[in-house]
Parts: sequence; structure tokens; C-alpha cells
Amino acid sequence: MDLAHALALVGAGVAAAGAAVGAAIGDGLVFGRAIEGMARQPEMRGTLVSQAFVLFAIVEALPVIALLVSFLILFGVVK
Repeated sequence: MDLAHALALVGAGVAAAGAAVGAAIGDGLVFGRAIEGMARQPEMRGTLVSQAFVLFAIVEALPVIALLVSFLILFGVVK
């Protein structure tokens, strides 16, 4: 295993792990704020839940994109 292959493996792992941690933090913030909003204004529950799920989908797109980038990093260097 040469140095480029080893660095590609490390880079792919860091990209995927960083995206997973970022998405977990983002999901926590989205749903935490939604619950906070529901506690303040219970009549807005339906709107807040639907907006929270839309934002959840947007936040979850990040790890998928990062996983694709990590595969490109991994298989772009390894021939």
C-alpha cells in the first residue's frame, strides 16, 4: 500500500465521519427548535412539524453528498 492510497482511505473516512457528525448536530438543532416552538405556540404544531421534516431532509442530504465525495476521493486515487 503506497502513501497515496493510505491518505485516500484516511480522507474518505474523515469526510464521511465529519458529515455524519455534522448531520447529527443539525438534526438535533432542527428538532430541538421545533419542540421549543411547539412549547411556546401549541397552535403552530402542524406547521412546525412539517417545516422540521423538510429541514431534516435538507440536513440529511449532506451525509449522502459527503459519502459520494468520499467514494470519489477513494476510487479516484486508487487505480
